[in-house]
Amino acid sequence: MRLKLLARSWVCLILAMVFGGVGCGSSREGHEYVIKTHYGTDDPQFRRSVGSLLGSPIVGGNTVTSLRNGDEIFPAMLEAIRNAKKTINCETFIYWSGDVGSQFTEALCERSKAGVKVRLIIDAIGSLKIDQQFHTRLKDCGVKLVEYHPVSWYNFDSDSRLNNRTHRKLLIVDGTVGFTGGVGIADEWSGHAQDEKHWRDMHYRVTGPVVAELQAAFLDNWMKTTGEVLHDVENFPPLTVTGDNDTQVFKSGASGGAQNMQLLFLLSMAAARQNIRIGNAYFVPDDLTIDSLIDARNRGVRVQIITPGPHLDAKTVRHASQAKWGKLLESGVEIYEYQPTMYHTKLLIIDNQWVSVGSSNLDNRSFQLNDEANLNVLNESFAKGEIKVFEDDLIQSKPMTYEDWKNRPLWDRFKEGFARIISPLL
Repeated sequence: MRLKLLARSWVCLILAMVFGGVGCGSSREGHEYVIKTHYGTDDPQFRRSVGSLLGSPIVGGNTVTSLRNGDEIFPAMLEAIRNAKKTINCETFIYWSGDVGSQFTEALCERSKAGVKVRLIIDAIGSLKIDQQFHTRLKDCGVKLVEYHPVSWYNFDSDSRLNNRTHRKLLIVDGTVGFTGGVGIADEWSGHAQDEKHWRDMHYRVTGPVVAELQAAFLDNWMKTTGEVLHDVENFPPLTVTGDNDTQVFKSGASGGAQNMQLLFLLSMAAARQNIRIGNAYFVPDDLTIDSLIDARNRGVRVQIITPGPHLDAKTVRHASQAKWGKLLESGVEIYEYQPTMYHTKLLIIDNQWVSVGSSNLDNRSFQLNDEANLNVLNESFAKGEIKVFEDDLIQSKPMTYEDWKNRPLWDRFKEGFARIISPLL
């Protein structure tokens, strides 16, 4: 799918060169962020600052359940759908034909026919692999299906149509239970990452007051695509305390400012005192992110990063990533490549206490071009469980040393140079 977006970005670039008036993507206006280190994640000021600057509060009283790979993720999502009584709101970048797509289509249709109001947003480019029969089936059974930013020759505009995709993965049922994470609705995520045909990923089931924030994230793009403002009790019912997790939903978009996903990552890394653990599918950091990670190392923070290894759906992204590793490795940042299959996880853990999961990668597309949504959890017990997940993946990953990076083949360097030139389009 990254290749499809890259191909369309090249069309944008060519048009810009020929006509001079077509932009190739959004960029943040003004100066680069300057974030100094003032406090750790255990300081009450961290909670206050993150809640205020990111524009959404950290809400107490939630339960967040980790789901690992398709064998855990899809049954939990389908069970919630099949138990829906009033509303199902779903937004996804990928909805493809296949066994998984068929299961979701039939479950959504069954509930729609039973009188449940079902709304579905799919990204027009991300979901290109869905057969027309799925569209027809969903619409015929009463599902309100909309495509996010469809592109055609008569409405071609790179900023709002081509490069601005919804990369969010959201499912909210009856306004009381929500799901978010990294998986798309496709067969690639089925199974338990047992081989290269079955991807490694995480998703999360959420209950408690913060589900209202997940609902608001979905309705953000529902309003953009339909104009319909949903504010009734079916979508925002009274919510009760279900657990002890302090949780925040942060949504970002191409407009930047306080809605820029990079701000979340930079604030988090600046608060690190002991550890930064990053698992990321498309790790192509810009200079500001690299400098922030090196600053953390200079403070004595241990930084560990897991990226995809030999199995990746877009080789150009891997080359663009590796081109950025030199300064990081030289500063003592530890980089590991996951070996068994495609590594699609998006995970950030700061100091055994602050965890950010969801749809965002550490790359230009997530920071500047896509609509993203992350779930942030401030809870030591939850962080402990996610550290175990990270360490399990670390065991199956191969470390890259600075010497390895310096001595990589000349042909790899050539491919990295090309990838680095086009990395803003990835």
